[in-house]
Amino acid sequence: MREFKPSTSHASLGDAFYDVVTPASFPSLTLRYRNQRWAERIGLGDLTDAQWLEHFGKFTPLNGTIVPPLALRYHGHQFQTYNPYLGDGRGFLFAQAYDLEDDRLLDLATKGSGRTPWSRTADGRLTLKGGIREVLATEMLEALGVDTSKSFSLIETGEELQRHDEPSPTRGSVLVRLSHSHIRIGTFQRLAYLREEDNLEKLLDYSIRTYMPDCWREDRAQRAAAFMERVSQNVARTGANWIAAGFVHGVLNTDNINITGESFDYGPWRFLPAYDPAFTAAYFDENGLYAFGRQPETLAWNLTRLAECLVPLSTVELLEPALNAFWPAFRADIASAILRRFGLLPEGEERDADFVTALFAFLMESKAPYEQTFFDWYGGALSETRAAQSPSADHYASPAFAPFRTLLLTRKPHAGLTLAHPYFARKTPRSMLIDEMETLWTPIAADDDWRPLHAALGEIAEMRLAYAAR
Repeated sequence: MREFKPSTSHASLGDAFYDVVTPASFPSLTLRYRNQRWAERIGLGDLTDAQWLEHFGKFTPLNGTIVPPLALRYHGHQFQTYNPYLGDGRGFLFAQAYDLEDDRLLDLATKGSGRTPWSRTADGRLTLKGGIREVLATEMLEALGVDTSKSFSLIETGEELQRHDEPSPTRGSVLVRLSHSHIRIGTFQRLAYLREEDNLEKLLDYSIRTYMPDCWREDRAQRAAAFMERVSQNVARTGANWIAAGFVHGVLNTDNINITGESFDYGPWRFLPAYDPAFTAAYFDENGLYAFGRQPETLAWNLTRLAECLVPLSTVELLEPALNAFWPAFRADIASAILRRFGLLPEGEERDADFVTALFAFLMESKAPYEQTFFDWYGGALSETRAAQSPSADHYASPAFAPFRTLLLTRKPHAGLTLAHPYFARKTPRSMLIDEMETLWTPIAADDDWRPLHAALGEIAEMRLAYAAR
């Protein structure tokens, strides 16, 4: 087993950036999910279940890392209205450690670990259903090739919680997730709002040195612009991957967008049944601000708020082109993400853009099932016979499909791509639509029956391995 490599990096920023907090004490601890694959990647794979509960239920510190936990401070725009009263209200940064495969720093942060100075009127808890939803979101997204936070641990806490959006009382849980950074656009917004220019520069410099050292420039104005450009590119990649996965995050507030570009913080997420730009995830998103098709423009809006924060450290003339890097990056990344989902090679910017346009024209006109289409045509021409036997075969025989078929069948698959994995013998792909999520939760709520959930997680793992086998 590789050795755990801890860090106290974030604590070095100082207490202007966080509040020291005490974890909640829970009535009981029952381990419900343990991400063994990622535990091994950070050197914690040999923990016993009892040790796991001690660290990720009672939050006994891991050797060499942050003590005590830190509730991070930030502000943010929520549905494009500024809120200066945010911060880690039901979570904290528990530890930092390195991914031993690529030597990147990871945060181990909590959700549902108790009240903090930023809880406002909330109880600082997470429902068990909410924890399961996050596990399913992250596992599905990782399997679909999205750069996402990882659900590391889910522990049921023995508490009964009152919620207005779930039948109550409902069961409580505490989640630990891995992400490469919890520095958000909202982290910068808070310092700009408070006019703390020294701390704003300190955060900029820490972010570059820790996460993107190649963006370092001796001149501060140039340094801030290089950072802005990299964050724009990171966030563009996130948005492109969401579109390719048919994913709707649901709450694209500026405090839910981090500088390293991982997708994270899953509340009312949904996956598309069929292509629909107006499809929304959150019942409270009455105007469709964060609808599926509006996600890229929302991300660009959020990045503009970050650029505004950096003006005191740079100039508009430098920051504007850095911000504008978003759209070219998004167009390149959406083509790359779509081709990756089909397992096909790129053929140049113009031809790749035509491929994406033809795909979405077909999906819009036909309303073919979104995930089924990618599944059926993985490998392009290699899957022609398989697609003819699909439940969506009638869609592929329609005139609407003909322009895309021409482009699809002439593309070359990635070298080594194989359809030999048992996953491709299925008639339908593993998906995670809202009704499927409810189907998995019902036996847990009614009979404490976890078998359907475990089976679903096994199928998602099989999907991840199938798409990785090339």
